[in-house]
Formats: sequence, C-alpha cells, structure tokens
Amino acid sequence: MKYRIVICSLLALSFLSCEQDPLPATRSSDGLYFPGQPSENWETTSIELATGSMQDLETMLSENGTRAFILLKDGKIALEFYYGTRLASSQPFTKDAPWYWASAGKTLTAVLVGLAQEEGHLSLEERTTEILGAGWSSLPYEKEYLIQVHHHLSMTTGLDDGLSNPDDYRPESLRYLTDPGKRWAYHNAPYTLLDTVLTRATGTSFPDYFQQKIGAKIGMTGFWQKIGFNQVFFSDARSMARFGLMILAGGRWEQEEIIRDKTYFSAMLSSSQGYNRSYGYLWWLNGKESFMLPGVQTVFPGSFIPKGPSDMVCAMGRDGQFLCLVPSENLVLVRLGENPDQSPVPFLFLNDLWEILADRLPSASY
Repeated sequence: MKYRIVICSLLALSFLSCEQDPLPATRSSDGLYFPGQPSENWETTSIELATGSMQDLETMLSENGTRAFILLKDGKIALEFYYGTRLASSQPFTKDAPWYWASAGKTLTAVLVGLAQEEGHLSLEERTTEILGAGWSSLPYEKEYLIQVHHHLSMTTGLDDGLSNPDDYRPESLRYLTDPGKRWAYHNAPYTLLDTVLTRATGTSFPDYFQQKIGAKIGMTGFWQKIGFNQVFFSDARSMARFGLMILAGGRWEQEEIIRDKTYFSAMLSSSQGYNRSYGYLWWLNGKESFMLPGVQTVFPGSFIPKGPSDMVCAMGRDGQFLCLVPSENLVLVRLGENPDQSPVPFLFLNDLWEILADRLPSASY
C-alpha cells in the first residue's frame, strides 16, 4: 500500500509542527457542541441503542483493519474506538495517531476552492488556462481553453482517465478524450491540479492556505505529504471529526462563518452534473436516483449506500477512509484504517457498517 511508505520520523515531525493555540469548547444556539483545543476534553454523550449490544459493530471494525472509529451526535462523542498499530510503528493506535485521508481529503480542497472564490482570488467559471497558463495539458489550445475550474471539482474535465497512471498530471499525460462537461470520470490528475490552481490564484502555498483558512480556525492538527503525484492529508481521527462537524454546521465553527458563501456551500453538496447524480464538488451524495463508481462508466440505479441515511454526504478515500455526515440526525461518522475488502473504495463495507448502525439507532429515519 503506497500510503504506508512514509518515514516514521517525518510523520512525527510534521504532525507535531501543526499544534494549535487553545480553543474553548462552546455550544451553539442550534444545539451543536464544538470541542475546544486540545481535543482531550471533548465532551461525550450516550445514544439509546436498540436491542443487543455494540458487539457486532466492534467485531466488524476490529476484524476489518479499522484503526479509528468515531461517531458524533450533536457534536459530542457518542462512540470512539481505536485498534491496531500506528503507521510505520509497533506502537498502539490511539486518539493522537495520524493516519492518511487518501481521497477523503479531496473535500478539504473543495472547501478551499470555495473560500478562494469567496475572497475574489478565482471563480468557478474561470478558465484553468487563465490561472496556470497555456500548455498545462497536451490538448490543443482551443480545447484546453474550454476547461474551467468547476470541471476539476465535478470530475468533468473530459481528459482521458484511461492512462496507466491516472494520478500523473504532467502535460503529456493530460490528453483529450472529449469536451469538458460531456462525461463524468473519477480522475485524480485534474483534481490534483487544483493544488496548483489555488497556489497560483491566492499567492499562498496550498498547505499554508489550508492552515490559515480551515486548520487553525477549527483546531485541526495534521499535515500534507507529497506521495507520488498526490498531495495526501494526514491527521488524527478527531481532526477529521472536527472538519465533519464544521460541514454539518453549514460551514460554521461556533459563531464564526468559515464558509460564508452559502450558494457555493449548497452547490458543493448537490449534484454537480447529470451523469453521476451522487457526486457534488468532490463530495459523495447518498439518496440520489443513481450513481457511478470510480474506474467504470456504468450508471447504477439507486443510492450508493442503500442502507445509509438518504441525506448522508461522504468524503471517501481508498482503503476505506470515510467521513460521513447526516444532517437530519446531527451525526458525524469517521472511519480510518486498512482496506477491509481490497476494493479501491470499499462501498460495500460502508454499507454494511450503516446496516449495523441503523439497527442500533432506532430514531434515525433512513
């Protein structure tokens, strides 16, 4: 697994370098609790369980490579489990251990693009060529010029994703397949270019922009690590839960509006195109009439997580890195760990997980 090829000392140095100033815990007028910083004093709550115990859930998590699992209810920790060992170490995996988000980190980029637009650094309709300059792809200029920022967010650039390495964003690997907006395909390379788009547009390095606009404001600890062509975010599970809570609160942390542009926020969590109705701006949307999967062009009927809540939105990454939000129930779910079933993104595992939770959470309307 390529994300495991990380030097332990580099992990420790990078992680410790992102410590935050203390933040107080607060409660908002809509009943959401926001934890202070550091996270050790995060308040807990109990959830009323249906018949039986949580043994099925714990067995499923522990036997399928899970390292961290958190369930927030109204912002408070209702369930929290840790298993196994840290990356590149024999030390037990605990609440302060970093783990990679994989493609779940795409949602961090989605928020940053919205913030950059809000601040006037770019617009979704802006041509990628106007920010990166001509020749960022191998397309003829008249075709390259058609691609706009929102095409990178919605996975509709029209660039050929059928290469031996779809992560490769060098110009010679970005080839024309069809005009932008004519096809949905899960393609890492055009997404990863958003890092450079943000850096060029804001004049701030991508990791620094994240830290200024999100990390420091909501108390996340973590770091970005370049692995191959990918910029991968590492953090502890509670930092992922903080990001989920901010999105659950409509882009707000306590009384501060992190995402003030509510039009963008709504678009980010809505169907971004008509091919894969279950995909927003780098977020996965449950409860739609159909969905597509990475690597195939088949349109499947129904929800991609049929046992999950219909209003659930998810950040999802390879090997089963999941951040799921359920606005109707004020729930945030975090799962970090090894791949449970060897599929690129284990949708079936997440579905089975929600099937167990649905049986344990009788109040939820799925």
